[in-house]
Amino acid sequence: MQHRGQTLPPKSQPQAHFATSGTALRMLCDPKTVAAEYILSFIFSSALFSYGLFLQCWLSGYRWFILVLFSNAIAVDCIPSRRALLLQIGVAMKAMPWYTLLPTVSEYMIDHGWTRCFPLISDVGWTAYLGYLLIYLVIVDFGIYWMHRELHDIKPLYKYLHATHHIYNKQNTLSLFAGLAFHPVDGILQAVPHIIALFLVPAHLTTHVAILFIEAIWTANIHDCIDGKMCPVMDAAYHTIHHTTYRHNYGHYTVWMDWMFGTLRDPSEEEAGKKVA
Repeated sequence: MQHRGQTLPPKSQPQAHFATSGTALRMLCDPKTVAAEYILSFIFSSALFSYGLFLQCWLSGYRWFILVLFSNAIAVDCIPSRRALLLQIGVAMKAMPWYTLLPTVSEYMIDHGWTRCFPLISDVGWTAYLGYLLIYLVIVDFGIYWMHRELHDIKPLYKYLHATHHIYNKQNTLSLFAGLAFHPVDGILQAVPHIIALFLVPAHLTTHVAILFIEAIWTANIHDCIDGKMCPVMDAAYHTIHHTTYRHNYGHYTVWMDWMFGTLRDPSEEEAGKKVA
């Protein structure tokens, strides 16, 4: 019973259950919820917010991929036809909801403590963070190289999945839009190494999510046919060769995997061969 002048302590709010590091993960997830609501407010009704973080993250990811797709330019000297561009945009847009489902699933696994993710850099220190990040990127580069190579070498996988992307096989058919024009299963398979890495090496959650979205920009830009002369970075000059020969330059971030496994073809050698011919 409440007496006059006596104030009752405020009711404690129900606390969300987290399988990993409660306070730190709440600090990380709260801004994520706010960001998801802000992004979704531009294109979806606020009624969707009641459906939970999983759906919010998926739809906000979908919107960011759309922004990436339409915010890039095309190399002036190798502009595809309007028909080719519309085809690439159509394929990319159909696959986009499936692409964005993968980071949503990874966040779900992280939130349930199934991976080796940590919420704050201060949990491990900067030296360990940078070391783990380097190992993470090497695992991803290695995994994507072999996943990509097997999509070529295993004939049914190429025929039914990867061939959708390889109809763009000349400079004047490639564009940034082609960089996201995959069969949905193909796109997901090539991103799976990001998820596998979470179980092999400690990874910072925010960095992992950022890298997944940077993937969209990276994948688009290696299809713009512009020679950035950035070796050992796998830039568009290397990847254009992949689209014209089908048997070289499977790598993703760097040329090192192709160099180690004997599939590297250098753009300078390609140019020299054309001049001799």
